[in-house]
Formats: sequence, structure tokens, C-alpha cells
Amino acid sequence: MPSPLLPRAVFAMDPVHLPLLFPPALMARLKLTSELDPALVVRDFTDPAAAEVLARTEVLITGWGCPHLDADVLAAAPRLRAVLHAAGSVRSLVGDALWKHGVTVSSAVTGNALPVAEYTLAMILLAGKDAFTHRERFRTTHAYPTHAETAAIGNVGRRIGVIGASRVGRRLLELLRPFDFTVLLHDPYVSVAEAADLGAELLSLEDLLRHSDIVSLHAPDIPETYRMLDRERLALIRDGGVLINTSRGALVDPEALSDELVSGRLHAVLDVTEPEPLPAGSPLYHLPNVFLTPHIAGSLGNELERLGRIVVEELERVVTGGALVHEVRHADLARVA
Repeated sequence: MPSPLLPRAVFAMDPVHLPLLFPPALMARLKLTSELDPALVVRDFTDPAAAEVLARTEVLITGWGCPHLDADVLAAAPRLRAVLHAAGSVRSLVGDALWKHGVTVSSAVTGNALPVAEYTLAMILLAGKDAFTHRERFRTTHAYPTHAETAAIGNVGRRIGVIGASRVGRRLLELLRPFDFTVLLHDPYVSVAEAADLGAELLSLEDLLRHSDIVSLHAPDIPETYRMLDRERLALIRDGGVLINTSRGALVDPEALSDELVSGRLHAVLDVTEPEPLPAGSPLYHLPNVFLTPHIAGSLGNELERLGRIVVEELERVVTGGALVHEVRHADLARVA
């Protein structure tokens, strides 16, 4: 039995995610560091059946499917002091009432950054080999490409433009280091020296687009980045260039992108789109120069355990009075995802 001195914790998420986020070993650690009922998952903070437990709750362990956390949560859980989010961004999850009340918020967003960066690296390498075009051609011709058809492919000296030194962007920059790439970076919050330390040359957005063979988007979805790749900026990417988007569809003008892709001038790897998913009649589903995936770059399957481990370790720090490693500060939300 947990000590009565341990904080009362409650899950608030879609329960379908619990087994992968917290397999038996991690669930056991949670139960050792908190008063927690694994069978209780709150989906409605006004539910009378959860009222007694919420009145004693100090820690919410949240995830995908958690309702918005605002004044109603504080009314139901007046002793709440920490929200530990077993997923990515908390921008749309945590309301002003919790920030004003001084509730500590932590997110497993850094754990989610790794699979996105891994997906992006894989796509960069495949795009550099023009693997998607040759796969489509091989389907119909059953013939190997000629030397002329492969003369322009390869990953030696390929110029990779990374837009955004976000958590994902920085993990991608780390993963790119062993390869024979020229790495370019655009981020208004990064200095030339810091970019060099990250292994990249800092450029303006326009210069990055002009000089990159492959452009990968990792900027946050904030008002300043809405449609940052508009028709004029997309036109700066060289003919045959590749755009990879694992961030948010809102960062790109969808009509302008569709026009570039339908014309065949650009190639794209799109794990996110706007709208999401695309309507059934979208030509992007059928274009040979477009590789679409259904928002799978982030943590899925056994990768969820990494997010759960981050939350368990944060809860252990809450109990021992240690500083949270993955704390999210309200002031940072203006420029992070």
C-alpha cells in the first residue's frame, strides 16, 4: 500500500493509451510513488462519480484524449499542484486558470521528438536517393533505371534545410551529423554561433529555401508561422526540390503547395496536411512525387513507453521535491509547440 504521505494521482486521458504508456513495470513504479488507482481514468471533471477522488488529487497524469484543463478542473481538484502530460504539446490542453493558480506543468514532448526526428532522417535519406520516384517507376516498367536516370541522385553533399531549431529540429540536427550533408538552418531565436554548434549554417528563410535540396519543417504552429511557406516562398525551392513536413499543415499554404506538386515541379513527404486528413478527392493521394503518411511520425506503438517513462521519472521528482526536468513554463508557450 502506498504511504499516505504520497500524493494522490489520477489519470486523465483516453484509457486506450494506458497499456502502452505504462506497461506493468512502469505502472508499478507509479503505484510506489503515488496513491493511484490504475482502473480510474477521468474523462469528465464534472462527473459526480469522480468527485471524491478529485477532491484529494494533487497530480494529474494526462495524455491524448484529456479534456481541456481550466477553471472546472481547479473547482473539482482544489489541491492540484502538478500536471504531468504523457504526450506532446500542452498549448491547447492547459488553460489560463491553471497557469494563474501556479500549477506545475510537465510534458513528455522531448520523448516524442525522437521518433519524429528518426522518421525525418529516414525520409531525407530516401528522398536523396529519389527512392519514391524509382519505386513508382519500377511498379510499371519492371526495369532498372539507366545511368542517366540515376546521375542526379545520392546523399553526398546533399543540402538539407532545417526550418526551426525546435526539440524535433535539434534532434534531427544531431542525427544528421554522421552523414555527408551540408546542413542549413533557419530559426529567428538562434544565433550564428549556436547554429554552428548545432552543426548548421544559419540563413534567412528565403536563402535557406533557395539553397536547399531538401527542406524539412520543424517550426511551431503559432500565429507567426501560419502559412510561413506561402506561394512566393515555395517558388524559391529549386526545381525537383523536396519538402518534408512533420510539423503542422498550417505552416504551408495548401493551395500553393498543391499547385507546385500537381505541376510536378516539387516533391513532398507529408505526414501532416491541412486539412487533416485531406479530402478524398485530393490529387495528392495519387501523385507519384508525393509520399503521404497518416500522421505517424510521432510516438506510436512501443514508442509510447518512452513517454510514460518520462512521466514516471517526473512524478518521482515531484515526490522527492526535485526540480522537474521537463517542466513547461507559461512564458515559453508563445514560441514553442
